[in-house]
Amino acid sequence: MSDAGDGLDDAERAHLCKVLETALLVASEPMPLSRLKQLFPVPPSAAQLNALLETVQRNWAGRGVELVRLASGWRFRARLEMQPYLERLNPDKPPRYSRAVLETLAIIAYRQPVTRGEIEEIRGVAVSSAIVQTLKERGWIDVVGHKEVPGRPELLATTPAFLDDLGLAALSDLPPLAELGTLVLPDMQH
Repeated sequence: MSDAGDGLDDAERAHLCKVLETALLVASEPMPLSRLKQLFPVPPSAAQLNALLETVQRNWAGRGVELVRLASGWRFRARLEMQPYLERLNPDKPPRYSRAVLETLAIIAYRQPVTRGEIEEIRGVAVSSAIVQTLKERGWIDVVGHKEVPGRPELLATTPAFLDDLGLAALSDLPPLAELGTLVLPDMQH
């Protein structure tokens, strides 16, 4: 027995880590614990599984890819410092979003759940249906209910896909709102 305190011997632990590592390397999307448990005839407990995943995470320290826990599960991804190299393989630029789309997304992320009217109050301008539709199509926001006021407007909130795309495990990982002022650059006029 090893002193890991998980009731597994070293050979058993190494085998389970290898299975997890293989599944996560070939997965196209983050995998939640419930899905990872399906890999085993006798699934380890959630605590054992998390300990094994943390072992795999440590084993990949210092390499070009890392194992991370995101909102919708665990996944391997390229480390930030490797991005410039990978971009050479696929020089297509990601889609650019207008300032209105990004402002709307930021308001939803920090004030959710929020109605379109509340977003308009904060922005000081009307929010077009196209902006909300763009964010829904991207999978970053969704309707999570209706506000109990006349007209029952939709309540909008971000999705786990939004957090996954930002590489975050939870909304609490978003930078504090006060820090964002230094990150936002004024629109460049051409």
